[in-house]
Amino acid sequence: MRVSDEAELAEAVRAAHGALVVRGGGTRDVGRPVSGDVIDVSGLAGIRLYEPGALTLVAGAGTPLAEVEATLAAEGQRLAFEPADWRGLLGTAGAPTLGGMVAANVSGPRRVQAGACRDALLGVRFVDGTGAVVKNGGRVMKNVTGYDLSRLLAGSWGTLGILTEIGLKVLPAPESAATLVIEGLDDRRALQAMTAALQSPFDVSGAAHGAMGTLIRVEGFAQSVAYRADRLAKVLAPFGAVGVERDPARIAALWAAVRDLAPFHGTAGDVWRFSVKPSDAPGLVDDLRRRGLVEQVLYDWGGGLVWVETAPGVHLRPEGLRGHATLMRASAETRSRVAPFQPEPAPVAAITAGLRSRFDPRGILNPGRMG
Repeated sequence: MRVSDEAELAEAVRAAHGALVVRGGGTRDVGRPVSGDVIDVSGLAGIRLYEPGALTLVAGAGTPLAEVEATLAAEGQRLAFEPADWRGLLGTAGAPTLGGMVAANVSGPRRVQAGACRDALLGVRFVDGTGAVVKNGGRVMKNVTGYDLSRLLAGSWGTLGILTEIGLKVLPAPESAATLVIEGLDDRRALQAMTAALQSPFDVSGAAHGAMGTLIRVEGFAQSVAYRADRLAKVLAPFGAVGVERDPARIAALWAAVRDLAPFHGTAGDVWRFSVKPSDAPGLVDDLRRRGLVEQVLYDWGGGLVWVETAPGVHLRPEGLRGHATLMRASAETRSRVAPFQPEPAPVAAITAGLRSRFDPRGILNPGRMG
């Protein structure tokens, strides 16, 4: 069923007699497979408010992300958190939507500087599992008391409510950028280099390592970028020869490949995402390599985010992992057998269950997807 407005969506949820599979652009097929009646919210589209001077945008949850980004670019602005396009990773079609981005809390390489998707949320409207319309937040960033439902919905994968409208803080696009590149570092040296860059005072906006080398990005006004790139090159000199890429098109391509996980496009293995302390990342990958489980690895967020490809069907969640592991790409059979999301400690699981019973007492919204 495709709905065209919030009232129609609320009525459809109230009238539902079983599970609802929430779908926007259909590009982020992550989690356990869910069976039920598909409710298509891509019709809840359109930019409702855009005030460049106030750095504020409000749009329907079904609005294509490309439309939002094009509108912002026309005014020299952008989404600060650099949302990824997972179609190449997951082999999906369709168009990523604003609601899918928030539901998955999709945050790219710039997270190390600008924060996550949830940090840019000003407010949301959504329909809960009873069919009630809920509004939280507003159109300006401010501190308030009470529950921050906007952030709660971010990363909930449609299990607490169906997003209908989203308000975001946006930022100016930078005048200039540079990327420092070091070739040939092993994982531990690369993590040390990224840590040195991130701990410097030079406002790094990206730190990644993989087959493309070790990449450090700075952005801002041209004179500032030139100065910071030169100083960072000196900071990184002990790690090897440092190249500095200044061509805007090549810089954009390098970071699009990191953001959209280009090394995993068209490959056959499963892909896991680990969120860990950067200092723990090399040991985690070394352990997986000793067990013969690793096909390829990509580090982002200075080592705080580790993407690992393995052979299909492998359970890759190590015992005693200090962090979170998510199975991002696998067959439906594997995702049914292996819990795709990190199991929660009992106290957290009790809170999660309480929230779901409050917002979806019938258990009809993407049931089991995060189970």
